[in-house]
Amino acid sequence: MQTIEAVIESPRATQAKYKYDPKDKLFKLKRLLPLGMVFPYDFGFIPGTVGEDGDPLDVLVLSEFASFTGAHLTCRVIGALKADQKEKGKKVIRNDRYFCVPVGSITYALIESIDQLGKEHKEQIEDFFINYNKVDGKVFTCLGVVDSEKALKLIKKGRK
Repeated sequence: MQTIEAVIESPRATQAKYKYDPKDKLFKLKRLLPLGMVFPYDFGFIPGTVGEDGDPLDVLVLSEFASFTGAHLTCRVIGALKADQKEKGKKVIRNDRYFCVPVGSITYALIESIDQLGKEHKEQIEDFFINYNKVDGKVFTCLGVVDSEKALKLIKKGRK
């Protein structure tokens, strides 16, 4: 089983969006989500990668627990949500979200594919990212999901 490291910026159920600042080597509060909106799972990045937006690849860690900002988790990749993102006055870029499960998870231990989450579960996560980006004035367009094998190839492509 191939694993990746995920660094958590914003833990599950938090309203605070933290972002790692590589220059200062600190996690800084970027913004607060609107009232009633929280991260559905731990959200962070895959170190040593870079996406079209110039940031490390984004990762959503599905787990029964919330970790903490700065946590490093060893995870299994279960797939990815392919997506385009458009900011006003800028070109459309790919900004996929990689889904993974921490090694040692009990609740999600049998989840090997993003398709096992079920249609409604995936739609709710897609809706979160659409609305999360809308708050920043960005348009987030979901292009579909890919399995773990394809997701791992995309991660490899994003390695520096």
